[in-house]
Amino acid sequence: MSADIMLEIKELNKYFGPTHANKDISFTIKKGEIKGLIGENGSGKSTLISQIAGLYASDSGTMLLNGEPYSPSSPVDANNHAISIVMQELGVIGSLPAGVNVFLGRTKQFTKNGIVNLKSLNKAAAEQFKKWDLPYVPLNKLTDGMMIETRKIIELARALSVEPQLLLLDEITQSLSMNNRNKLYELINKLKSMGRSVIVISHDVEELIHITDSITVLRDGEVVGDVISNDTSADDIKRMMVGREISGDYYRDDMKPEYGDDVVVSVRNLTVPGEIEDVSFDVHESEILGFCGLSDSGIHTVGKAVYGLLKPSGGQVYLNSKELVIKKASKALRNNMAYVPKDRDNEALMIHASIHDNFNLPSLTELQGSIGYLSPGKLKKLALEMTNKLSVKCTDIYQTMDALSGGNKQKVNLGRWLAKDIKLLILDCPTRGVDVGVKAYIYSLIKEAKKNGTATILISDELTEVLGMSDRLIVMKDGRVNDVIHRDEDFTEQSVIKVMI
Repeated sequence: MSADIMLEIKELNKYFGPTHANKDISFTIKKGEIKGLIGENGSGKSTLISQIAGLYASDSGTMLLNGEPYSPSSPVDANNHAISIVMQELGVIGSLPAGVNVFLGRTKQFTKNGIVNLKSLNKAAAEQFKKWDLPYVPLNKLTDGMMIETRKIIELARALSVEPQLLLLDEITQSLSMNNRNKLYELINKLKSMGRSVIVISHDVEELIHITDSITVLRDGEVVGDVISNDTSADDIKRMMVGREISGDYYRDDMKPEYGDDVVVSVRNLTVPGEIEDVSFDVHESEILGFCGLSDSGIHTVGKAVYGLLKPSGGQVYLNSKELVIKKASKALRNNMAYVPKDRDNEALMIHASIHDNFNLPSLTELQGSIGYLSPGKLKKLALEMTNKLSVKCTDIYQTMDALSGGNKQKVNLGRWLAKDIKLLILDCPTRGVDVGVKAYIYSLIKEAKKNGTATILISDELTEVLGMSDRLIVMKDGRVNDVIHRDEDFTEQSVIKVMI
């Protein structure tokens, strides 16, 4: 084994019952190398790095770390070998403060006579944030209720606090806004300059090519390609991922705003203290209204406030067709408004319930009979129809959501609303954590909803997404509307960034 190789994996296999998740996986990562790992949802990426991180035991095969046999029994064991991970699904405990989450499982060093010294713990956590130039997080505050981006940064601080020689990042970039994403890129380069290695999982092909030295491609649990990043193209990677040619042009192909005259929802002077201030806009029938901004811009708060999930201190949301003021999510639901949050596992899906139950939940009122009876046959029919229509990969409709890949979870998350006659669809980062194939499919569903007259609010940290799909784009800064840009020939990243920063 070469002295510059940090980790060598040989014929690694992992089974989950009859599912062969990883099939004879072999690859190496050098010291100071940034390796990308990519593949469709369900290709085995997360399973692979979970074995490296000690979350799963391998069924066969070997791993060598710096030339020595490596078989971690737990994440703590992996940490002791200077390997840490930031997982795709959130790994913070909401009932604990941010500072404690940074040292989760390692608070013993701050404990005396059975009592944790929170002052010294928070001081050590603050030092980690300063050392790695991470965005500010209130360390004494409980993580429950914090935005997904903030919680990801806490997880990153935790992973860095073990001084990793190998850092594993599973779909972290799509949880971050543009400015914090750039900070992450700088951090990765810093680790590389220190001779440390990083494995990055991302569905953003262009991003991986830009930030990595090499890319390993998985398909159906097997390695199908291992390429030098500078010597490959996005089309090459996509072809290896899916085993066929696919087009990257899955956004709208028109360059003019096109929507109806009727206003579906009017938002006037909406204010949530410390989040957004005096936000006003209209959404029209068949319109896709995009929202973008940096991490402190308030775009994600807008979606929650419009749907009635946050109580504003001022302003109102009007459903024009019925002259109603929307103050609560229950009222929004009753009046054919839908909200798909950025954090699907914690804020949207019943993650331990079945596909059947998740598809049916928003439609229970429509499905019940005159005396409130819910027909099992009707429930099963809806779940089967939507599962088949959306091509959800599962064993059956009674499989639990936590057994599905990210892309299939998101199909259920979005599809359960499309089963209803929705007038307003609020989408917050709808393609986070999904592969190029599922992403293209989600865009086709959004375009279909537009064609059917549905008004859509599209909130995203991906500039290409809102530029590719929106009729109008609201750019927010410091909680306020900074500009409104219409879809035309000047609808470019450069023009938006000028307003955003």
